[in-house]
Amino acid sequence: MTTTPEQRTDLIVTTLLEAFEPLMRADPHGFRTKFRKMARDPFAFYRGTACLFYADVGEGGLFGGFDERWVDDDGARVWIQGDLHAENFGTYLDADGRLVFDVNDFDEAYLGHWTWDLARFCASLSLMCWQKALPDDVIDDLVGLYVRAYVDQVAHYRQVDDDTEWALTLDTAEGAVLDALRAAKMSTRFAMLESMTVVDDYRRSFAERSGVRRLEADEEERVRAAFARYRETLPERHRGTVTFDVLDVVGRSGFGIGSAGLPAYSLLVEGFTQALDNDVVLSMKQGNVAAPSRVVDDERGATYFDHHGHRTAVSQRALQAHADRFLGWTSLETDGREVGYVVSEVSPYEADLSWDDVSEPEDLEVLLPQLGRATAKIHCVADAESDQDLVRVSVEEVVGRAVGDDTDALVATMVEFARAYSTRATEDYRLFVDAFRGGAFEHVAPA
Repeated sequence: MTTTPEQRTDLIVTTLLEAFEPLMRADPHGFRTKFRKMARDPFAFYRGTACLFYADVGEGGLFGGFDERWVDDDGARVWIQGDLHAENFGTYLDADGRLVFDVNDFDEAYLGHWTWDLARFCASLSLMCWQKALPDDVIDDLVGLYVRAYVDQVAHYRQVDDDTEWALTLDTAEGAVLDALRAAKMSTRFAMLESMTVVDDYRRSFAERSGVRRLEADEEERVRAAFARYRETLPERHRGTVTFDVLDVVGRSGFGIGSAGLPAYSLLVEGFTQALDNDVVLSMKQGNVAAPSRVVDDERGATYFDHHGHRTAVSQRALQAHADRFLGWTSLETDGREVGYVVSEVSPYEADLSWDDVSEPEDLEVLLPQLGRATAKIHCVADAESDQDLVRVSVEEVVGRAVGDDTDALVATMVEFARAYSTRATEDYRLFVDAFRGGAFEHVAPA
């Protein structure tokens, strides 16, 4: 399938408008900031356009059917992270108190082809490595390392009974992954609280600073009521973790590229003890339409969730073994309708993988197999054996059956896709910048 620059520009603009126009209307300044960030380089553009990726790989898209050899009916409807690019990996403190390195950011999680997460990651890796001036053959080899590690880890899960046992921890990680875990280990709750809050008359509250908005009385009352409903969505074993006495509530802005225009709140709650350094900060962020859901026609998935906050939390619980103990959902009445929100902890133990210091092939050769195994982990824990019933197949069996002994062919598919799509994204980046500068988005003026 061929497309002219004019046709492609029209697709880019139309796809972004279909995905975000209500949010653009609500927060044009936030989207101008988002678009400026996307205009920095091709990778930043790619990060902000998951909706365009799915328009391309979905049925009838420019890359539709690239994975038809690998995906049967079962493999087309499994849990996926939905926006698996190179910067969506990091550390967290799991519900058992372990520091774990894993896939993060589940805002786009939904049902889809198991190959889509791999393809989106491989294209992002190709883009990032091109920006690091690595040769094409080196990039191809790195994509192959990631894919082979994914297949190897899937095979591991076919041999063990407990899909949740394996993890990248301080004891098992290497290289940049171990560095990220060590950085997280050095963080403290006290330091995070000191950066976000103040203490007055022996009581904490949020500090007045950029990005923080004090609420009117009626809005605060609605947020507190939504928070009370959220508590009922927590697993029974976690409801007694803290007192959940709300100390302060503020509105928030300034989230990353993917969350522009989405209303959010921060809640400060009494912590594990009455000591001031144990207070907990929770984020309550409006859920958005998951990008894969725009091209996946699945009635069970479409009717399974109460709202997008519910979908985000359930998806994360499915994909992430031992997820955040505070992860849940609620709804907030807005303009006469109930809007879904996802609630999670703002943790001091979250540290993103730093790609700035990982540029040499030998360092990437240590890193990428770990990322491939982490990807296999989220897919294989989120299947018929997890505590949700939307996916009823064993992912390790589905993938194992599809790949068989022909890992080389799967690697070839992903290498070809990574090369082609990273080239497409680089060209799309230029088209997007020109369209934005030329005023193609009526609600988001370039200046």
